[in-house]
Amino acid sequence: MNVRLAAILLLLPFSAQSQGFSGLGTEAGADFAVPAPNPSFSFPADHGPHPDYRIEWWYLTANLSGPDGTPYGLQWTLFRTALAPGEAEGWASPQIWFAHAAVTTPEAHFATERFARGGIGQAGAEAAPFRAWIDEWSLEGPDFDTLSLRAGGAEFAYDMDLTAQGPLVFHGDKGFSVKSSEGQASYYYSQPFYDISGTLTLPSGDIDVTGAGWLDREWSSQPLSERQSGWDWFSLSFEDGAKMMGFQLRQTDDADFSAATWIAPDGTTTAFPDGAFAATPLETTQVAGREVPTTWQVRLPERGVDVRVEALNPSAWMDLAIPYWEGPVAITGSHTGRGYLEMTGYD
Repeated sequence: MNVRLAAILLLLPFSAQSQGFSGLGTEAGADFAVPAPNPSFSFPADHGPHPDYRIEWWYLTANLSGPDGTPYGLQWTLFRTALAPGEAEGWASPQIWFAHAAVTTPEAHFATERFARGGIGQAGAEAAPFRAWIDEWSLEGPDFDTLSLRAGGAEFAYDMDLTAQGPLVFHGDKGFSVKSSEGQASYYYSQPFYDISGTLTLPSGDIDVTGAGWLDREWSSQPLSERQSGWDWFSLSFEDGAKMMGFQLRQTDDADFSAATWIAPDGTTTAFPDGAFAATPLETTQVAGREVPTTWQVRLPERGVDVRVEALNPSAWMDLAIPYWEGPVAITGSHTGRGYLEMTGYD
């Protein structure tokens, strides 16, 4: 680890401990804003940053296919975390930014990261025209419906175009997403209807790809309970055009907290409370010195969902400053399709 990176990590209000994004389960602090029920979103402003909240992300995943049908996965995430609420110019800014970029193939997984301090133009987000960036990595466009994405590392890169084919969807109660029985919550919406196409650059060369993208927007100040140890998050796109987001937050008392959103092909949503969604590990893989579930049974009985969700590449470990597992999955069973799985807190 270089000296600059070490200094930045010392400033982060959460670190790479057992929970994955571990500081999400600590007290928010009296000065940070806290999500409240009955939110009123304002667009395009809410596509931009919310510096009065402690944490925030712009989180894109995509399932892609090459000309020969080979499946690939892509991730790009920009995170904002605050030492204190608000913004200021120059080094007085309390905002810290970092980003992850990854590509998954059936045989390999590539991942890298960037870090930046706010206030000096190195990283940030703007609502309109939309732009989220860190160094030369960027997700930007004239609006949230039409975007271009560029990022890369030593062994990979991507240059992609995205066009939304459906509406934004809001999770929980109109975007107020409860995360625990104690009432921790976030503001959470998604654009799960992107068509995406472009070029992956891998050690073997350039590959033209097409597919579907899913962008999550979320911000909060304390979305997890102190007794929650990590989460399993699924974004599933079915061949009949329906989609589903579901997560479970693992708790130290084994009483997991879950929630789900059913998304009809036209974007109409139905929210499901704790207990309606279930994810059960079927197979594990030894990854980075730990046992990680990489095949799951996922059920949402009220929508007839009983599927097997299997990792394209079980070794899709994000070996970064904050480590976790994330990669594309295949769906079989009552529904078929493709999706993405993120898992944190596996030691």
